[in-house]
Amino acid sequence: MFERFTDEARDAVLAAQSEARDRSAARIEPAHVLLGVLAAGSDTALGRMCAERGLTVEAVRADLADEPLGEQDAEALRSIGIDLDAVRESVEANFGADAFDGAVLGGTADDRRGWFSRRTGHLPFTAGAKKALELALREAIARKDKSIRADHLVLGLVRGGDPAVAAVIGRHLPPAELRGVVVDLLDRAA
Repeated sequence: MFERFTDEARDAVLAAQSEARDRSAARIEPAHVLLGVLAAGSDTALGRMCAERGLTVEAVRADLADEPLGEQDAEALRSIGIDLDAVRESVEANFGADAFDGAVLGGTADDRRGWFSRRTGHLPFTAGAKKALELALREAIARKDKSIRADHLVLGLVRGGDPAVAAVIGRHLPPAELRGVVVDLLDRAA
């Protein structure tokens, strides 16, 4: 499938991997793919259209930082008197500011393999990210396009229905509107 990717789409996937690493993720999530598309295509028609609507790398990073994974767990712990911020401060005070970098605390064998993979260079895609890439391919095939562009990746992300990606996109424009604009951009490029 990757042989059909344009240089821009390949750059987006590489940028997604970089975003995942920067966020210390064990796997490439759909949100990382969105960040990769925005980072790789900032000078394209798609990138300019997204920027006009506030959907930028910086905005998506901020949106994702505002809603860290496990917020419901953190709230549940707060309800019984455990403050995760205080725990983090205590650990960092005792073990250094980078005490959590690369830490694998318990978890599954997959989590430990993910930590090792981050250290060795390979980050696997989650099922949701794989689905978005597959849907990008299906979008290109349905349109009879010869290659898979970053625009197709956006269509795959929108169609994939990942809740985090849908929420981030929805803060800036309705996903259906984004799909329409991207289809129009692809039609003009054909």
